[in-house]
Parts: sequence; structure tokens; C-alpha cells
Amino acid sequence: MAELATTPGTVPAPLAERPAARRGSNVLGIILGNKVGVIGFLMLFGFVLLAIFGPMLVKADTSTHVSDIYLAPSLQHPFGTDYAGRDVLRQVVRGGRSIMVVGVLAAIITTGIAVSFGALAAYLGGWVDSLILGISDVVLTIPYLVLLGVLAAFVKLSSPLLLALIIGGVAWPTLLRAVRAQVLSLKEREYVEAARMLDLGTTHILFREVLPNMMSYIVINFVIAMTGAIYGQILLYFLGLVPLTGDNWGLMINLAYTRGAMFFTNSLWYILAPIVAISLLQLSLVMITQSLEDIFNPRLREG
Repeated sequence: MAELATTPGTVPAPLAERPAARRGSNVLGIILGNKVGVIGFLMLFGFVLLAIFGPMLVKADTSTHVSDIYLAPSLQHPFGTDYAGRDVLRQVVRGGRSIMVVGVLAAIITTGIAVSFGALAAYLGGWVDSLILGISDVVLTIPYLVLLGVLAAFVKLSSPLLLALIIGGVAWPTLLRAVRAQVLSLKEREYVEAARMLDLGTTHILFREVLPNMMSYIVINFVIAMTGAIYGQILLYFLGLVPLTGDNWGLMINLAYTRGAMFFTNSLWYILAPIVAISLLQLSLVMITQSLEDIFNPRLREG
């Protein structure tokens, strides 16, 4: 016991370090205890590795091979070839990076706008609340595809950041209203009232007291926003509203449809390969949300 003696008001280092280590082991145990979540994390990790190293390991093929158009799957071309005789597997390996980058950036933009302004509207109320809700109502009424079609006529949507800004800039109103409802409830709690009495300021109260208690909601909705952003950009590629250049799963679907792949028997994998890749990526994100719910919601673990 003498070894643990310290001056009043201090905590022994070993004891101070234990809670954080215990929390980390608990989180890891919860993740490993949910088999669906583990599979989801492994699948997402695989897609991330593919997005990072795929374009480095596999070179782009821009040439046309007339004699190899729409070949059936073989050892040389496991997924067959496309309308120009290019290997489909090569395109699948290279086509995930831009999809994932835009999805993450758009989710960050959507979540950042919704959380910041939703919390601000609920906490301040009055004309600030009315103004923010009014802007969100206007954005909700804008036809998504019409807006993107008009922008595509004047702006070249070739930059992932620009594409993410557009997708994220129109996808936040629904989440903002949900965050606002959560903050309206949390701002009446005792710890928020205590922070007001101490005059800690709006920024401190929102980002240090209120929003940390919504972290589970924010993280899960970030994942959901990422799935929506991925589907949104795939739709843009399919409709031809973005430049049809580079290797991209959405571009593969567009070209398979416009270049008549459906009329060739051996082109089935050219059509299915990008669809399967997108579906598996989305499935991994949905499966991860189960682990996130277990981590942040003790009631689910007890059940």
C-alpha cells in the first residue's frame, strides 16, 4: 500500500492509465464479439487497401484491342473484357479509389454542416433557429438531379472535391433536423445548465458538453451519409452528368449500358463486376453500423 501513496489530489500513474486501457480493450472486445461487425470491418479494410494500392499495382489500359472485345472470363481475363477489349478485373481494381474518396469527403461535409448548424439552431433558438430551418427547407425543395444537371452544364465536375462539395452540399437538411431535435432535448440537462451558470460560452457548451453525448448518433449517421454519397455519385456517372474519364465503377456501369454490353452473352461480368463491388462496399458499411451501435449503446449489449 505504501507504493501507492501520493500527495492529496493526485492519482497514481498506474491507476490513471488503467481506465483508458480498459476502455480500449472493452471496445475491441465488443467489436470482436459482433461477428457481423467484424466481417464488415474486414471487408471495408480490404476495400481501403484496394483503393490505396490498387492503382499503384495495376496500370491503366487506354488502348483498344479489337480482337479481344467482350471475351468470356478466362485465366488471362478472370472477369472477361469490355467493349474495347480491356481487362475488366483491372478496371475493378483501379475503380474504387475515387468512389471512396468522394464518399468520405461528401459524408464529412454533410455531417459537419448538419451537426454544426443543427446544434446551433437548437441551442440559440429564436431568429437563428428560424433562419437555419428556412434555409434547410429551401435546400430540401431543390430537385437534386435537376440541380446537378444544371451545374454539369456550366461546371466541369472532374474534381473529387468539387463533386463531394455538391453532393454533400445538398444532402444535409434531413440530418440537420434530426440533430436539432436531439440537441433540444440535451440542452435541458443538468450539466448544460451548470455550464451556462459558469458562463463557459456557446462554443464550449455545444462542442464540449452537448455534441460528445451525441457521438454515437453522429458516427452512425456519418456512415449512413457515406453510403448515400456513394449511391449519389454512381447515379451521376450512370446519367453521364460528370466527365466520363478515368477508371471508376460508376463509369463502368455507364459504359456497359451505353456501349451495348447487355446484347453480348460474354459481357455479363462486365456489367455485374462494378455492381457487385459497389454492393459489397455498401454492405460492409451497413454491417459496421451494427458494431458501432453495440459500442455506443450499452442496452444493446445487455440484450
